[in-house]
Amino acid sequence: MGRYIGERRPEKLSLVVGGAVCFFALLSVLIGAALLVFARPLSRLMQAPAEALDLTVTYVRICGGGILFTVFYNLISGIFRGMGDSKLPLLFVAIACGVNILGDLLLVAVFHLNVVGAAVATVAAQAVSVALSLLIIRRRALPFTLTVGDLRFNRETANFLRLGMPIALQELLTNLSFLALCAFINRLGLEASSGYGIACKLTNFVMLIPGSLMQSMSSFVAQNVGARNPNRAKRAMLTGMGIGASIGVVVFLLCWFQGELLSSIFANDETVLIRSAEYLRGFAPETVVTSILFSFIGYFSGNGRTVFVMFQGLAQTFLVRLPMSYLMSIQPNASLTAIGLAAPSATTFGIILNILYFIWFSRKQKRVRNGQ
Repeated sequence: MGRYIGERRPEKLSLVVGGAVCFFALLSVLIGAALLVFARPLSRLMQAPAEALDLTVTYVRICGGGILFTVFYNLISGIFRGMGDSKLPLLFVAIACGVNILGDLLLVAVFHLNVVGAAVATVAAQAVSVALSLLIIRRRALPFTLTVGDLRFNRETANFLRLGMPIALQELLTNLSFLALCAFINRLGLEASSGYGIACKLTNFVMLIPGSLMQSMSSFVAQNVGARNPNRAKRAMLTGMGIGASIGVVVFLLCWFQGELLSSIFANDETVLIRSAEYLRGFAPETVVTSILFSFIGYFSGNGRTVFVMFQGLAQTFLVRLPMSYLMSIQPNASLTAIGLAAPSATTFGIILNILYFIWFSRKQKRVRNGQ
């Protein structure tokens, strides 16, 4: 979408959106069915503690049943980012987070629905965000007109799948690696598992800022590439790094020094809070370095270099994060801080790969401009 807007070809946008709606509707049905049917085997694969297995299965099934809202929440945000509007997706994220937190407090803390309450709060947050975004779409003037005839698979579906599938494959395998990480930590006992679960709630929230910068960067860079303004695209990447890293330093200090205080939002068991803070201390450098990495990823995605994005993501996951996490988890008296350090270590490795590719890519662009 960003490329077509930069090239001033708005007539292509309705085909992109129509094809995307059909594709992601089908995808959400398949994913939802898989999670409902295979919830228990997946939970066993994650080595969920025996006393928490049934609760884990319940959580997976509820989230699987509401996967349609999660998929379309991301699709609608992607449409707005493609049009160059990063404010509304940020608003959608803020609304979803707010509803999720309020839902957790109400359903878990007040009504004591435990895992069921947490899962319902997660799905409800996505549903509310989708409903509000559709309401906003109806009231806004869009640069394209979507008709019933556009809601079909078409040639633009193949185009965005060609660009998106490498990133999708990377995301899939990366998330599978996090399931493996969860399994490593689950073997350390229920307290470590619970502490890691609390820490993940916080790290997911922390990652919203660099994640939003990355996604907005992709569309902004794509528009400038379409408009033949590559220098502005590079300046945007550097600006994103600066903004993200500045915010990341503040979050780093909070995670390093106030991990227990942050974790107390979601739990009150002292041992669980200590284990959560332990993981956050190792994860803390990630809040800074990930802003640099995600800005690179947004830049290369906007340039259509999604195969490289996939390669560097898989390299840092399977060459650094997983091996380091496993080795740290099998040490005597394994520390969650050491396991948490695997994330910023992998990200730093990814930054090195991106710098090398950026140098090569910049030289190639210069040769093309000079007609060599």
